[in-house]
Amino acid sequence: MAVEQARETARPAAVKSADRTVELLEALASSERRLTLTELHHELSYPKSSLYMLLQTLVARGWVELEPASGTYGIGVRALLVGTSYLDHDPVVQVAIRVMEHVRREVNETVHLARLDGGDVVYLASRESEHHLRVVSRVGRRLPAHTTSLGKALLAERPAAEVDAILPEKLDPLTPNTVVDRAALHEQLAKFRVAGYAHEREENTPGLGCFAVALPYRNPVIDAISCSVPLGRLDTDHENQVVTALLEGAKTITELLRQFGR
Repeated sequence: MAVEQARETARPAAVKSADRTVELLEALASSERRLTLTELHHELSYPKSSLYMLLQTLVARGWVELEPASGTYGIGVRALLVGTSYLDHDPVVQVAIRVMEHVRREVNETVHLARLDGGDVVYLASRESEHHLRVVSRVGRRLPAHTTSLGKALLAERPAAEVDAILPEKLDPLTPNTVVDRAALHEQLAKFRVAGYAHEREENTPGLGCFAVALPYRNPVIDAISCSVPLGRLDTDHENQVVTALLEGAKTITELLRQFGR
């Protein structure tokens, strides 16, 4: 009991205004459309007057944008600048993109780098295929880990109990092919641990297959690279080419990061 009390004492006290600012920005960033003051009030349950003043402050600073005609609010350009700064200063991104470009040239398919964040993966960098039919950059996008090869590769680096703790209780599908049965997912992950890479077909995007390899430069493993391929180009030979290139690329990135002490 004394230990728990000491831990509680050691935790920094939350600053209400800072908490509210972050929650407001996250609500706007996660919404697929701009939101009214009333909608934000219902979602966040802040006093309406306080919420309005907070929005006005963020609009003045460029973190939130107001559409005067509709009276709706959306995330502002300042958030983009800070997000770009995160990528510009992330050492993993800086090391990985050079190797990703080599993989992209070798297989001529779109290559991604993503990081595990809770039960999701967040895309940090992409190098696009030169094909007319290709996957466009997903940088900044967040997808449920269980729906992507990147997420599966990272989950496969963890024991089953930890996977269950990371993922939500209910696994929602993004397409009819998404694996949402927990036992089936664990069976998948067990196979991927043995293979050394993960894969999926049309589990998050119709018409696409994807392969991914984790970057074990640190423990726990949080980053992985992947390659997305339209199914029309995905025959056995190309699949083997993609998997080989990803395994070699992941090995190179990992060795470089370990050399730099990351």
